[in-house]
Amino acid sequence: MFSLARPHRADVLLSAAGLAGGVILWLVGIHIQNGRLFDSPWVSLLPLVVMSALELLRRSAPRTALAVGTVALVADQFTVGSLATLLMFTDLVYAAVLYGPPGAARRIPVITLLVTVATTVGFVVWMPSADAVLIGIVVGMVSFGPALTGVSVRNHRDAAVAARLRADQTALLAEMDRVQAVTAERSRMARELHDMVANHLSAIAIHSTAALSIDDPDTSREALGVIRRNSVDGLAEMRRLIGLLRDGGGRTPSAAPTLASLDALVGQAGANSASSGLTVTLTDSRAGSGPLPAPVELAAYRIVQESLTNALKHAAPGPVTVRLGRSGNLLTVEVSSVVGDRPGPRAPGSGAGLVGMRERVALLGGTIGAGPVPGDDGTTSWLVRAELPVEEGTLGR
Repeated sequence: MFSLARPHRADVLLSAAGLAGGVILWLVGIHIQNGRLFDSPWVSLLPLVVMSALELLRRSAPRTALAVGTVALVADQFTVGSLATLLMFTDLVYAAVLYGPPGAARRIPVITLLVTVATTVGFVVWMPSADAVLIGIVVGMVSFGPALTGVSVRNHRDAAVAARLRADQTALLAEMDRVQAVTAERSRMARELHDMVANHLSAIAIHSTAALSIDDPDTSREALGVIRRNSVDGLAEMRRLIGLLRDGGGRTPSAAPTLASLDALVGQAGANSASSGLTVTLTDSRAGSGPLPAPVELAAYRIVQESLTNALKHAAPGPVTVRLGRSGNLLTVEVSSVVGDRPGPRAPGSGAGLVGMRERVALLGGTIGAGPVPGDDGTTSWLVRAELPVEEGTLGR
């Protein structure tokens, strides 16, 4: 289809060079054939001018340029001919394959090959001589050779485009992976920060409120002791987290907490909640207390820690029981506390702790539930129960 787009600069140069070269050859009297129908040399300038003009369309309308150029080349055979006209036609064949649509790029080499073969056979039958074969070779060089060159260049160009596309897709996937990794790391940091600090800050909030609201020196002294202890422990936890986040520093970060530290956690929770009427106990019914995979131990520890924090905030006076058990490939973690109203101050909750527990369990491929459970004695308990796979091969499934 004809296009009115502005010609490319290189096409303008090719057109001008072809026209100038043909005119120079005409001026010095160099022609490529004799004894034609139109023997006057000036007639050969007409196909030359047409072919030169078609060079301006080699990119914008390659098929139209090739079709009209073929007619111009045939017309040139009835004149004394010009080498410049012939060379510009070969460029039109090359451009039609390179810049034309994919269908044309596939058909043109086949058509030019058939034309070359048919021309060679026809001339051999008409005049059996070496000249007939030479004519076939020339036709192949003018038509099939440029078409084959265009196919090769187009294939290399398409391969380069595909390679750039794959590189762009790879870069996009890498960026998506980076964003996901950053998001996951931020979520992990948020869970760690919440689980490490919320317990201490909840105890500080409750006991500071008690110290301000109860006018009793002994109670205030006990509350201030709990506040100081939790402040120091919370500061230590914050320093540990900051140490983990620092780049380099030449220090080895402290190890993550494990189930072996539950005794200390339960003891601390009991001391923090004694003034609220809570008694915290730990029951470990596992057969053997060998180490579990590090992600499982950390998740179980954080679940117990967050559940004890929630009990300190919301539970009514009574027992808070932590139970550990193992059945086959599952580690069971349960924390129960009494549901009901209790006197004294409470710390507000945001719900982020339950979200963090669910995220930890989901990462390990386990299950978790939290809700009220009626008891045999008519009371209602709040039960957090999690089941975590303990074999390395089952984590995350």
